[in-house]
Amino acid sequence: MKLVFATNNPNKLIEVKALLPQHHILSLQDIGCFEDIPETEDTIKGNAILKAAYILKNYGYHCFADDTGLEVEALNGAPGVYSARYAGPDCNSENNIQKLLKSLNTHANRAAQFKTVVALTTQTKTLTFTGICKGNILIEKHGDSGFGYDPIFTPLGFEKSFAEMTLLEKSAISHRGKAIRELIGYLITK
Repeated sequence: MKLVFATNNPNKLIEVKALLPQHHILSLQDIGCFEDIPETEDTIKGNAILKAAYILKNYGYHCFADDTGLEVEALNGAPGVYSARYAGPDCNSENNIQKLLKSLNTHANRAAQFKTVVALTTQTKTLTFTGICKGNILIEKHGDSGFGYDPIFTPLGFEKSFAEMTLLEKSAISHRGKAIRELIGYLITK
């Protein structure tokens, strides 16, 4: 089955293709989609559904899309749906990390979770699959693999940050890995 994964993030594409080797996963570039799909919903689930529906409507492909947020307990769930643009509209991962670390300077509670929702949209239905990885925010960055907040997030039960793990190690326990495995479980039955 050909499926489009609606992301412009090459790191996410690599992770997902590794998890779905039995499917032909097309990127947005593969289908000629070069525009930024707007993320205007106020929930992670809403943004995932919006992106997948956009590809089906405008390009005619069955599609899955994800949206991910880092939810920090001491910050009442922030940055959440705004994780990718936490430090402002033209920010990058480093800006986001520095803002988050500064926001947590006075907090002893470093509990956080990554949450990913994957939306699968076909001609007949839209389904969602959710993955959560609980952990803690480190005081400083550790590791140089991964992307986004990976250098400052350590999953529960581990001493390494996501950025210190191999792709295989991270995918086995990550929020995205969990949500994609739910998607795989569904696809296998179809």
